[in-house]
Amino acid sequence: MNSRITDPVLLSRVMSAAEAVQHIQPGDNVGMSGFTGAGYPKEVPTALGRRVVAAHERGEEFQIGLWTGASTAPDADGVLAEARAISSRMPYNSDPTLRALINAGEVDYVDAHLSHSAPHMWFGFYGRLNVAVVEVTAVLPGGMLVPSSSIGNNKTWLDQADKVILEVNHWQPREFEGFHDVYYKTALPPHRVPIPLDDPTDRIGDPYLRVDPAKVVAVVETRAPDRNSDFTAPDAVSEAIAGHVLDFLRHEVAAGRMPPELLPIQSGVGNVANAVLAGLGSSEFTDLVAFTEVIQDGMLDLLDDGTLRFASATSFGLSSAGVKRFMDGIDGYKGRILLRSEEISNHPELVRRLGVIAMNGMIEADIYGHVNSTHVMGSAVMNGIGGSGDFARNAYLNFFVSPSTAKNGAISSIVPMASHVDHTEHDVHVIVTERGLADLRGLSPHDRARRVIASCAHPSYADRLTDYLDRAIAARPTARHTPHLLGEALSWHQRYLDTGSM
Repeated sequence: MNSRITDPVLLSRVMSAAEAVQHIQPGDNVGMSGFTGAGYPKEVPTALGRRVVAAHERGEEFQIGLWTGASTAPDADGVLAEARAISSRMPYNSDPTLRALINAGEVDYVDAHLSHSAPHMWFGFYGRLNVAVVEVTAVLPGGMLVPSSSIGNNKTWLDQADKVILEVNHWQPREFEGFHDVYYKTALPPHRVPIPLDDPTDRIGDPYLRVDPAKVVAVVETRAPDRNSDFTAPDAVSEAIAGHVLDFLRHEVAAGRMPPELLPIQSGVGNVANAVLAGLGSSEFTDLVAFTEVIQDGMLDLLDDGTLRFASATSFGLSSAGVKRFMDGIDGYKGRILLRSEEISNHPELVRRLGVIAMNGMIEADIYGHVNSTHVMGSAVMNGIGGSGDFARNAYLNFFVSPSTAKNGAISSIVPMASHVDHTEHDVHVIVTERGLADLRGLSPHDRARRVIASCAHPSYADRLTDYLDRAIAARPTARHTPHLLGEALSWHQRYLDTGSM
């Protein structure tokens, strides 16, 4: 008996990826596992891409709608994009080939809040899910599945799909059993009930995913690794941003607005986030917990040194070194890490009730506090909103962080008017660059603008931003609540676009 597939019925359905993709038809909506390069299927996307290319060479149309938990990897999103296999994509993407197709108008992109993606599928907003392709660590009798390095939307895909293809990945540690908490007591309105999670450390569900064995049409085995993205060491800019955040948290503790062990932490992906986590590890803060989406190397560091006692997430997002460290010490992390479905990890009510501190990146912010986290020059999408809105709009305290300039100083990250708005001034609490930190809570638009310019703008742009604000105030005496010179505000973006800086 295969040590990873102990259900005799599903063992009989083991086949090659090339055979499995015969169950996917042109026009199907396909829900794949995967979240930030972890837990995505490794064999089926490549086989599907080859099938699509062969169909196109015969003059046949073949594209699918692709749904996931978040981003995947070049051997999932990438190979399917290169094969021109994707007609629509949701809810998040980070693959450069797919991004180019989206921005060229060749792929319809639904950039959804991650907490909305599964419920909106239940509501029928996206149409029928024809096939689910889900990576698991093991298949147990009766359709019980040991999840792998992410959960994302897997529970919903397995429940709702007409057909299921499982990828059993022998590279994922068998010791993953017990690292997951899958909550099944969900319902549609008006039958919803409160989610009984009162603390990030609570277990409220099962350690397994479930699937109806009758829906499983194929089981594919693989030994391929996740996409492990290595992080560069924090640079001076990242460390400066982290320092401002940490000093502000100390201020909040001293003011009595949060306890000495802080509140649950959510941290976006990237080097700035890891710099903040590194700063926490060398700070006086201890006994921390995380309620987040992705566990990066920085959180492993905090778990290892005792700064962080528990982390709740939906996925790992480790470097190669981080993966080795986790696998070598996996038994020591059990009971201190829980992976949940993203409908729980990103649930707005839980974020608000738990009082999360949210830290996320941005492309630009305007002087009034509107934040653009998704689009370059207003039109070209980068990746997507992901979970930043889930957390920022419901957090006890949120930070948006970025270097003050981009393109070697050619572009200011602080602008008169954001070219695209994902997070409005009503939702944004704190903006941070390496220049400083602007606490916008309780301020009028005028006061926010002065503070953002003084605290966050690069000196090369601060005087121009102040001049813009002063002239906007003077230009329309009866429209001074949030004053703008619309043509000039947009010219900041057009100027950079004309010079080809981005």
